[in-house]
Amino acid sequence: MVDAAIRAGTHDRQTVFEAFGRSLPHGRRYGVVAGTGRLLELISAFRFGDAELDYLRENDVVGGATLDWLADYRFTGQIRGYREGEAYFPDSPLLVVESSFAEGVLLETLILSVLNYDTSVAGAAARMVSAARGRPVAEMGSRRTGERSAVAAARAAYIAGFGATSNLEAGRTWGVPTMGTAAHAFTMLHDSEEEAFRAQVATLGAGTTLLVDTYDVPEGVATAVRVAGTGLGAVRLDSGDLLTLVGAVRQQLDDLGATGTRITVTNDLDEYAIAALAATPVDSFGVGTSVVTGSGHPAAGLVYKLVAREDAEGRWVSVAKKSADKATHGGRKHPVRMIDSSGTAVTETVFVGDAAPDDAPGRPLHVELMADGAADERYLGAAGVVAARGHREVSLAELPDQAFRLASGAPAIPTVFEAV
Repeated sequence: MVDAAIRAGTHDRQTVFEAFGRSLPHGRRYGVVAGTGRLLELISAFRFGDAELDYLRENDVVGGATLDWLADYRFTGQIRGYREGEAYFPDSPLLVVESSFAEGVLLETLILSVLNYDTSVAGAAARMVSAARGRPVAEMGSRRTGERSAVAAARAAYIAGFGATSNLEAGRTWGVPTMGTAAHAFTMLHDSEEEAFRAQVATLGAGTTLLVDTYDVPEGVATAVRVAGTGLGAVRLDSGDLLTLVGAVRQQLDDLGATGTRITVTNDLDEYAIAALAATPVDSFGVGTSVVTGSGHPAAGLVYKLVAREDAEGRWVSVAKKSADKATHGGRKHPVRMIDSSGTAVTETVFVGDAAPDDAPGRPLHVELMADGAADERYLGAAGVVAARGHREVSLAELPDQAFRLASGAPAIPTVFEAV
């Protein structure tokens, strides 16, 4: 497209692109924006080096003029959008890119690959946090996704309310709190379960978490308390019928005097399994496969579409698709979260035009993310992750109670478009 536009002389026309989702993942009542901070860093560093240019040249992908243009590529446009951690709904204009056509269209795959994955993980993670009813949830899914997406998933889950991750790279890069436990392999390495527990306690102290279901759970619990004492930090259950097992382990710990020892469970959990355990004495959860795969929705279904452009005379023209089931809303958009007198969100109102009305009630949702190709520092790095996590808490607190039901249902609030 860039090559053809350069040949046609239309590549420098100013345009407005928009990332949005036509719907939420099936049955979800809200989504959570994630990935924005790391996307801004990726866009800032997006370049074509000699190796990439040589490949394009040698394979005759684009012409010489386009190769010269790519060699000098730097994004110089404007980006605004929803803050990371913000709740969103169908047709919410999550990210708006204003630039020349060539600069903006080149970012489509990068933008969608980041936002689709991170947002999907965050939406699933937020539902799990809600189902946990205040009990800590840790992300432990690095072995169930790609090596780079594992770090992105840990970051997104933390923004959505998870308390920690087992992925140390997410801690190093993004400041996500880290934690971990021993695996069954560590227990089986030793000549006895007791020997394994003693080695772990000797290294990490009695406050560690001991995995007690490698062989026999009651015997494992008894051995754990005998080795670590009644000050044992926690025991972990990774198998079995957790609905009945958790209660039995709690009773055994209490009978042994380990009343402060916590129980954490990690056996193929998702939001529904977590909710089912709500009445049991579980103290914390560890989630792997389900969170890093978006709990059945590995992509959020976001798309990136042209919504406005300059014509040959420099006049702005709204553009939109009209194809069946894929129609879009053209024009510049200014979303506002309408809030009632109780502080509860009632609509996602999207004003279409040059600007939202000055007297529009509610909370404007767009913030400036990049100006003239420079990212706003507030949304970057570990500090940006902390800010996004805090904003997620504020944003979700505005939603009506029905937003947090796990049963399939319509979006928690409707999206309404108004021309201005």
